[in-house]
Amino acid sequence: MKIASHDLDRQVFIIAELSTNHNQDFQLAKKAVKVAYEAGCDAIKLQTYTADTMTLDVKDNLFKAGDIWSGEYLYDLYKRAYLPWEWHRPLKAYADELGITLFSSPFDASAVDLLEALHVPAYKISSFEITDIPLIEYVASKGRPVIISTGIAGRADIELAIESCKRMGNEQIALLKCTSAYPADPESMNLLSIPDMEKQFGVTVGLSDHTLGTDAVVASVALGARIIEKHFTPDETIETPDQAFSLSPSQLKEMVESVRNVEKMLGQVDYREKSKQYARSLFASQDIQKGEKFSSENIRSVRPGHGLHPKHMKTMLGQPSRRAISRGEPLDNDCFDA
Repeated sequence: MKIASHDLDRQVFIIAELSTNHNQDFQLAKKAVKVAYEAGCDAIKLQTYTADTMTLDVKDNLFKAGDIWSGEYLYDLYKRAYLPWEWHRPLKAYADELGITLFSSPFDASAVDLLEALHVPAYKISSFEITDIPLIEYVASKGRPVIISTGIAGRADIELAIESCKRMGNEQIALLKCTSAYPADPESMNLLSIPDMEKQFGVTVGLSDHTLGTDAVVASVALGARIIEKHFTPDETIETPDQAFSLSPSQLKEMVESVRNVEKMLGQVDYREKSKQYARSLFASQDIQKGEKFSSENIRSVRPGHGLHPKHMKTMLGQPSRRAISRGEPLDNDCFDA
């Protein structure tokens, strides 16, 4: 699967999620694009909605107690958190200038239309929109890769979302393991679902991470994640709605470096011999005369690996030497009757 020029089979696709951390300040949003680029991320992702495309302007919908937005009405949060739509084009142009991919999560058809006009290379379906089949079908109909978070989904929801994409002739599908809690507890992550998702659904898999820190990201790459999505803030000194579970610029850079290091460490299945010349082998530990019997006193298994394999020790013990051997000389097949 490819997103823009990035081949996910060759390298993990790292997405820096801006979310609400722009504070409706264009310069801060522009700074975020540069921070993501300088951290080494492959993409920066926006969210394209308005308060009115997300919910109704009623005083009934409150975030529950214990949530980081506890006591706030949904409409009010979305009104102060949305990215103004007129910013999308200049931010996309700036990202193109720097050489970092920019795309977004649309939350209704009008958002898709805006993003199509900007020729974004992919779409992201958020966890809470995985049941919005008309939206998924409209996104899939554009023929671009569709990345779907599964934070609230059961198996039936995931199957339906995948079927909806395929029904529109789009098989460029990726699923992200996600825990829809902000922040998410380590115990809630169940990262072993990542290789199982790949096996069960036959699509590219990854992680949308809301935990604190980057441990989950590193572990998920080791488990086969090909996409990483992580919230970040362009300036940790500025309070933003998602700051509590977002990485600072320096943490984002460290995360990218960790992912790339893990990729190098994973390498490939390899059972080739390496540095075997430094392993143990059989040497004469005393001068041995021709015809003298080998014993545990005159031959030993020591480093380096220039002599016979130690597996021959038992066979050699008690046999006469076929030639004279000096102390420190590596033993070979010609010194005894194998």
